[in-house]
Amino acid sequence: MMKRGEKKQTLPGRASSLVTMGKVTSLYGVRGWVKIYSHTEPMENILSYKPWYLRLDGRWQKVELDQGKRHGKGLVAKLVGCDDRDQASNFCGAEIGIEQDQLPALEGDDYYWHQLENLNVVTESDVILGRVDHLIPTGSNDVLVVKGTKESLDKRERLIPYLPDQVIKEINLESGIIRVDWDPEF
Repeated sequence: MMKRGEKKQTLPGRASSLVTMGKVTSLYGVRGWVKIYSHTEPMENILSYKPWYLRLDGRWQKVELDQGKRHGKGLVAKLVGCDDRDQASNFCGAEIGIEQDQLPALEGDDYYWHQLENLNVVTESDVILGRVDHLIPTGSNDVLVVKGTKESLDKRERLIPYLPDQVIKEINLESGIIRVDWDPEF
């Protein structure tokens, strides 16, 4: 099982790392509210993490969430000190990060997406297929997007279903390898 969560990044001036959990997408109303795209499952979980860090102009800025709620099929949020549409427009497009240690510990064979990103993907016969660039959700299972590297068989991009015990045979975070039962020709 995997838990959604995006890329891990180091916060300048701090020892801890940030995990991207979503994005501010657009404005909502005229009183400083913004629409949020969440990478968490369920999507409302992003509202429970505090504080948030927003990536603005390439730098992370700590912000406080004043309120947040589900609205239609998505989420809306209001940040402390953001009281009008003009102020809120400054946050549109910003990634939302949290400190990695805020994430709940996982048990057994559970992984967060950010733990799988950048791992090398190798077949059971030791053919290097590439490195996990990112993951995409589908209705039935998640998919590893594996991009070729200098060391890999070729430069092709492969979409490998995340199906533990069927396709995914082993995940070793220490060695940075995901071993798969996958035909390199696919």
